[in-house]
Amino acid sequence: MSGLYELAVSRFIKAPPERVWRAWTRHGTEWFTPRPWRTVSVDHDLRPGGRADVVMESPEGERHEYRGVVLQVETGRRLVTTSAFTEGWIPQPGDMNFVRIDTFEPEGDGTRYTARARHWSEQAMLTHRDMGFETGWGAAADQLAQVAENLTPQESAS
Repeated sequence: MSGLYELAVSRFIKAPPERVWRAWTRHGTEWFTPRPWRTVSVDHDLRPGGRADVVMESPEGERHEYRGVVLQVETGRRLVTTSAFTEGWIPQPGDMNFVRIDTFEPEGDGTRYTARARHWSEQAMLTHRDMGFETGWGAAADQLAQVAENLTPQESAS
């Protein structure tokens, strides 16, 4: 599709969509950042216009703060955020802003999880790709699968 500058990773996760959603929304510090980096905090207000903030840290202590806003929530199925704005619809400068779309689709006895990054330009998409998108987001998706597949029934329900 012309003009759709998208990168994506997809994984089959051996857990129902509701459990993968729970892992995504409640256990972000356990999976969001590819190791050896770690996720210091995840602060999502899951409503359109709510904040979508994540703080990541390297083993050497370098911090990267992602500040964004929630655009769409379909509980258990789809979450759309962007780094182009922060909470309160405050525009953010930068060439690497994108729209993130996470989907949780039933597939057999599990979930097809897909994370997409849609960019404003081909150059931004290529830059994100060359920064290691597939490896980094793929590792995070693998970590999400591990968390979701290992949630206890109590953790899944709370």
